[in-house]
Amino acid sequence: MSICKDEHLAVAFYQRGITFFKTENYEEAIRDFKEAFHQLRGNLLIDYHQLGLRYKLFACEVLHNQALAHAQLQTWTEAEEVLKNALGFKTEPKHNFVDEALGAVRNQKLFELLQLPRGQLFRPKKNKVAELEKQDFLGEAKVVASIVDNDEFSGFAPLQPLVPETVSKTKPPEILKSLQGELYRVLFNFIPKNEQELRVQSGNIVSVLEKGDDSWATVMFNNKFGLVPSNYLEQLEPAKEQKSPPPQIPAPPTTVAPEKTSLKVTGENQFAGRSHQPGEPARKVQHTEQPIPKPSIVKVHFKYTVVLRVKPGITHIELQAAICKKFKLTECIFGLSYKASDELIPITSETKMKSAWSQSNNGRLTIWCKYLKVMALYDYETSEPGDLLFQEGDIIHVLAQVNQDWLEGQCKENIGIFPSIFVKQLNMDNISDANI
Repeated sequence: MSICKDEHLAVAFYQRGITFFKTENYEEAIRDFKEAFHQLRGNLLIDYHQLGLRYKLFACEVLHNQALAHAQLQTWTEAEEVLKNALGFKTEPKHNFVDEALGAVRNQKLFELLQLPRGQLFRPKKNKVAELEKQDFLGEAKVVASIVDNDEFSGFAPLQPLVPETVSKTKPPEILKSLQGELYRVLFNFIPKNEQELRVQSGNIVSVLEKGDDSWATVMFNNKFGLVPSNYLEQLEPAKEQKSPPPQIPAPPTTVAPEKTSLKVTGENQFAGRSHQPGEPARKVQHTEQPIPKPSIVKVHFKYTVVLRVKPGITHIELQAAICKKFKLTECIFGLSYKASDELIPITSETKMKSAWSQSNNGRLTIWCKYLKVMALYDYETSEPGDLLFQEGDIIHVLAQVNQDWLEGQCKENIGIFPSIFVKQLNMDNISDANI
């Protein structure tokens, strides 16, 4: 029923896939899990609290169950590929079940199915559904007195006596024009999830500046720019311009033009005041304008997914600085990766950055951003609350930089601060794809 009411409801496909899995219909379960992941539209999660469901659907959970359905069909290679993809969508420490499932698949063993908590139903607040039905507070207007015979008009405009018709000049229909892009009509209300998206309502006329391959369009509405799903838009057919009749040609002049005074100029500059010599054809002056480079679009998967507009071919250092500014980070203590042949490749140099740009499509590039990892050089033991305890050789996931001497990190599901001189940064080339 939920899917019939809303064909874009990801959690409905996710729940139906779980039902198919429990009835051992694994192929249908895989199809529903794929559709649920598609309806997430590249987001790491969807929070359904505003719709009355206290549940957050994470992309890595959908891929986890999809891999389990493949494992039930004994297609272990497909299950492993799906779980590798799920590693890039982990957002919280509790999502370590993806790593455990990947280890089980490599040993050709099954793992547990993730399900929605029992008793969780759509329960929107009463104040949000109380006014859904239309109510007529004014009623229908009736004519009490009118100077027009047999008047049956009902409405709210004042009654006017009949006046003789006057011939007015026909005005050509107005033509909708746009300074940029093409005009589209909005079909459904769209509520943005982040600052890159633009709020529009059904019936709005927007100007589409660019359509991407990821089913999103860059539009302009009320002098504001943002992203709107392409399937929410319908193109308008521009009205045909009516050609106005040519103006009347004026009569030729009756007077004779005065003679030109000859300028006697000697030397090399005798033709400086003229564009060409008599008898020679005029030379056309060609003005070459440098085209303005079109900005590139970079989608960054980090704490949450954002979209950046950068200059084409931006360097590795400049991209890190742009991401730091976007997420308001004081230090760039993270690493970047791009996907090639379904594998995440770390960007450790400008050469790797150029390789990442070679994977872009129409100026669009997707980047995965993860905090760096460090290795402990010494044992760190302290009785101070809030400090992170570890031993020599432990791998620590850096979460933030407190100051120049202290870092915040996670080690063995424990989170705390520790001195930066006790650890050393791992080379990105030595970190496997599963740990990035």
